[in-house]
Amino acid sequence: MDNSEARLKVFQAENNIYTKGPLSLVIQVTRLVRNKTFPLNPNDLQTSGKGQVIGLGGGNLKKILKEHGITQQLSAEGGRTSRGSMGLMIKYVEFLNVWNTEESFDLIVVEDFWAEQVREYFRNQPFVLTADTSKTIGANLNELFEQAKKRQKQNCIKICSHLYPSCKILFIYFTICMIMPHNSFEIHGASVADAPTDRNGDFVINNMIIHCTTMPGALLIEKCKANLRNGTYPVIITIYDRVHTALNLAEDAGLAGRVEVWDIQQFLSANVYEHSLFDETKRNATLSDIISRYNDIVLRTETDPSLRIEFEAK
Repeated sequence: MDNSEARLKVFQAENNIYTKGPLSLVIQVTRLVRNKTFPLNPNDLQTSGKGQVIGLGGGNLKKILKEHGITQQLSAEGGRTSRGSMGLMIKYVEFLNVWNTEESFDLIVVEDFWAEQVREYFRNQPFVLTADTSKTIGANLNELFEQAKKRQKQNCIKICSHLYPSCKILFIYFTICMIMPHNSFEIHGASVADAPTDRNGDFVINNMIIHCTTMPGALLIEKCKANLRNGTYPVIITIYDRVHTALNLAEDAGLAGRVEVWDIQQFLSANVYEHSLFDETKRNATLSDIISRYNDIVLRTETDPSLRIEFEAK
């Protein structure tokens, strides 16, 4: 960590600049003062009525973030109406002035730092499951999984095995939680790929081995063969578009009729309805229970807080 980043991190921590309002302010103020002469005067950055910081706005913020490759909306108001904006601006200007008296620094580098903090903010945001009763459970789940796919694409990282988010595997786990007694099965870390390891599968329930993937391939089929040789029974849970792929791979390997292949949306929907006793009025309560269990396990077993899911009922 270089000196500039170290200074900025200290200021960030001292002023709790981790949420959208403060982040919106500091990155815009940094841009605003790039062509100004030091020492900066905080009065020059206030509106005539001294009630707001000049230049703050959703459009300006969006433009700056876009230059850094960030397309998500951080704040519609751009921090203009956030409580404490004026006080934070004054503290930030004082911080920059003191820094400038001690050494020279590049405000472009400073802006890059804040842009990275915005990316970190988005990376740490939970997924949102909106339980819209006008839609099927499968449709609601699809929207959740699309969020995960989009985040993975934006972050350009593997969030879990087979290039898909851990929330999908973990969500299956919590559905299984509703079926099986506590501690009656094993769960392996969702952020670790199954295929490169020696483990049996993603979940072990009695003599059944469950594999969760969106990209069934030869390595997975070899796992299934090993499961069968060991006297256990493999189940593949995948997305709808890959069900036939998995079935064809199993058939080509001589495993036709020996490996169960399930569509994840149907698997989850069926379990929600089963535990709601097919009562539509209880469906959201069942989903809420699953989400609560899911988040509890994320806190205890995963290192990535962004795997949490917020539940919104309509």
